[in-house]
Amino acid sequence: MTSELDAAITAARAAGQLLCERLGTSYQVSHKGPADLVTEIDHQAQDLIANILCEAFPSYGLVGEEGNGPEVSDGPRWIVDPVDGTVNFIRGYQFFAVSIGLERDGEVVVGVVYNPILDELFVAEKGNGASLNGSPIRVSATASLEESVLASGFPYDVWINDEDDNSCEWRRFLKRALSMRCDGCASLDLCHVAMGRLEGHWEFELGPWDMAAGALMVQEGGGKVTQVTGEPFSPYGRGILASNGHLHAEMLAVLMQK
Repeated sequence: MTSELDAAITAARAAGQLLCERLGTSYQVSHKGPADLVTEIDHQAQDLIANILCEAFPSYGLVGEEGNGPEVSDGPRWIVDPVDGTVNFIRGYQFFAVSIGLERDGEVVVGVVYNPILDELFVAEKGNGASLNGSPIRVSATASLEESVLASGFPYDVWINDEDDNSCEWRRFLKRALSMRCDGCASLDLCHVAMGRLEGHWEFELGPWDMAAGALMVQEGGGKVTQVTGEPFSPYGRGILASNGHLHAEMLAVLMQK
């Protein structure tokens, strides 16, 4: 385990402990958009993560959902979502995670996603595979869309965006897949693809903090990840299509239907 991965694990566990301690307590909630909420806990968790990572690697930059840390024009960057699934956290719906990725030269090389409620720690390092609580994980072998369980989500501007709100794509897959999930935490959905609980996940308009660590998890678990258009994946790109690999072409074809 590299020192970078060790630092990411330490930071994720520390933030996860904070989330568990504050779940169900009183705190301030504000709106970043009509359906995009943020709490003081999001900011506290990101500050905690940033302090741990920046102390360990002071020359690295940090891109976070709740604001950026040290800026670097050319160098490694931590990509951090301190609470992926903030609405779930606020409502006591226990499906949220801490997500930390490390990007170097445009490529994610370390990924950690921690579900503190179930104490599930997903870890991936480029070229070294993916694991859950220390045990290797792999994508499923399901090769039929009709036998697959898929997950997706809807954009924060779904109330005002009628052209790209994911409703058409959702309906198409609903008529093809065995079952569908919309749990409001993309990083965990991607981890569940990586370990075979799901066969695929797609979503439009995600931030890099939603995708970075989970995308590496899928890749290192033997799956395939692209943008929703089929273009090569970038943590700074537009959305994500992740699958067990067997279903990727078929899922992409469904997404590309007019």
